[in-house]
Amino acid sequence: MSEQKGAETIPVRPGEDFDRERLLRYLREHLEDVPEGSMEVRQFPSGASNLTYLIRIGGWEAVLRRPPLGPLPPKAHDMEREATLLKKLHPVYPLAPKPYLLCTDPGVLGTVFYVMERRKGVVLDGSFPAGVDGTEEVGRQISETAVKTLVRLHTIDWREAGLESFGRPEGFLERQVGGWIRRYNKAKTDDIPEVEPLTRWLTDNIPQSPPATIIHNDFKLNNMLWDPPDWSSPVAVVDWEMTTIGDPLFDLAVSLSYWVRPDDPEELRSLLPTVTERNGFISRDTFLEYYAAQSGRDLSSIHFYMTFAYFKLAVIIQQIYARWKRGQTRDPRFASFGERVRGLIRYTTELARTGRVSFS
Repeated sequence: MSEQKGAETIPVRPGEDFDRERLLRYLREHLEDVPEGSMEVRQFPSGASNLTYLIRIGGWEAVLRRPPLGPLPPKAHDMEREATLLKKLHPVYPLAPKPYLLCTDPGVLGTVFYVMERRKGVVLDGSFPAGVDGTEEVGRQISETAVKTLVRLHTIDWREAGLESFGRPEGFLERQVGGWIRRYNKAKTDDIPEVEPLTRWLTDNIPQSPPATIIHNDFKLNNMLWDPPDWSSPVAVVDWEMTTIGDPLFDLAVSLSYWVRPDDPEELRSLLPTVTERNGFISRDTFLEYYAAQSGRDLSSIHFYMTFAYFKLAVIIQQIYARWKRGQTRDPRFASFGERVRGLIRYTTELARTGRVSFS
C-alpha cells in the first residue's frame, strides 16, 4: 500500500495480528525471492474494510490483504476473487499492483489471504502530507490526472483481458439498487425514517445503462498512490475488492460522491474530509465535463447515479458501524459512524427530492 511521513504504518492493532512464524514459513515455501532474516509486520491504518499489512524481511517488502474479523456478508471481502482479478488486470492496467500469491488454506492465517507487490507512494486523505506543497496548480494537476485515470480504466477491453467472469453487465444497475437496499436492511441498527421513501425513489427511477466497462467501484483519491512532485501519473490504484463489469456512470458517480467541495453542506463535508476541498481542485461540474469529453459518454442521467452513489456510501458506513456496534471490531474510528449514516441519508434524500445535483 502506501507510505506517508510520520504515519505510514502503525503497530498491528489489538486482535488483528496473526501467527507470524506460520506466515513466514508459508512465504518461504511459496515465493522464491524471500530472503533470510526476521519478518517485521506493520499495519496500514487507512481503510475501513479489509485488513492490510506491510510485510518486511530485510530489504524485501510486500503487502498482505485479508478480510476483516467477524461474520461477513455473503460474497463480501472475497480475497480469492480480488487476487485473481489483479492477476488478469495488471498486464493491461499496470496501475493495478501485481499479486504474488494467493493462499486459500485457512490453516495458515485462519482465512483466505493474498500477498502482492509493494508500491510506495503518498496517499491523499483530508490533507496533504508533511513536506508536500498543496498549491492550486497541484490541485488542478491531481484533478486532471484522476479523471484521466478513471477514463483509462473504462476504456479497457475487458473481454480481451479475460475478465468476462468478473461481472454480469446485463441488468447491472437493477441488481445494484436492489442489492444495496438489501444490504442496508441487513445491517440496520437504528430507525432512520427517510430510508424507506429514498429506497422507493431509487427503485422507481433506474435509467438505462450505457455499454458496460470494467469499473473499480470505489475510485477515489485515497485509493490512489502518488509520487510528488510528479502529479501527472499516479504510482498505483489500490483496493480492487469491489471491481466488476458494469455501468461506467455508476463508477463515475461513486468517485464524485467523494469529491467534496468547500461550498458543500457542512454535514457532507464533515462526513468526507478530503483534500478536494482545497483551492485548485476542479469542481464536480468540471470533472463531469472532462470525463464526458474524454469518454464520449452521455451524462444526462447523472442525477440518478449521484443519488444512488451517496446511498451506497451510506450503506457501506452503516455496515461498518453495525460491525462496531456488535463488537466485531474495536477500532474507535467507527463509534461515530451511526451519526454519519444519518447525515448522509438526509443529504441523499434531499438530493432525490430536489431532482437536481449541485455540482459545486
